Amino acid sequence: MKILGINSSPRGKNSRTLKLVNAVLDGAKERGAETELVDIGALDIQYCIGCQVCYAEGECIQEDDLSELWAKMMRADGIVLGSPVYINGVTAQLKTVIDRLADAIHCQMLVGKYGCAVTTAGGSGISEVLRYMNYFLNELGVVTVGEVGAAVSSNPAALDTAITEARNLGQTLWDAIERKRHYGDQESSIAERGAFFRELVKANKADWSHQYDYWMEKGWM
Repeated sequence: MKILGINSSPRGKNSRTLKLVNAVLDGAKERGAETELVDIGALDIQYCIGCQVCYAEGECIQEDDLSELWAKMMRADGIVLGSPVYINGVTAQLKTVIDRLADAIHCQMLVGKYGCAVTTAGGSGISEVLRYMNYFLNELGVVTVGEVGAAVSSNPAALDTAITEARNLGQTLWDAIERKRHYGDQESSIAERGAFFRELVKANKADWSHQYDYWMEKGWM
């Protein structure tokens, strides 16, 4: 079992969100998972330019570090997303990655995987950011098993509590993957979105040949 932690704080080793991502990984590792951490703030990932070449050809025209990150996401059984709250949203680093993965969303490339989200904030925006990260994972086809957030400025002790909760979340993630647990409401929602993308790809098959071929090869069309 492989679990990938993705931290999107630009603060490197000083990131408080990093502590939560690592705690999730530690919890999963305690159960026997193989874990890996990626700091996307240290990667070269360019903005999406909306050219839609990936829809037609399956490859991005930009040659940067996203391809390696995506390969790691594809190999993982579980994905942990971490972002601090920046003006009630995720960091620009994570949003840049999200925008570059429209092809993967259209093709539902991570169906069958599990994930979760963690965040830290000075005060507000925690629920919005956690909801958005888990929503993004759902859009890729990932079933999410939980979330942990900490408002650290108003309560410095909140981080320590959240670290404990994050370690428990890592064990929950391991258990869901190991037992292939079902999350009925999410699975129904993911199936509905998949049906939407299937029809979208079918309607654009002349221009989005890669995506149409992918759906056909999967036997989903």
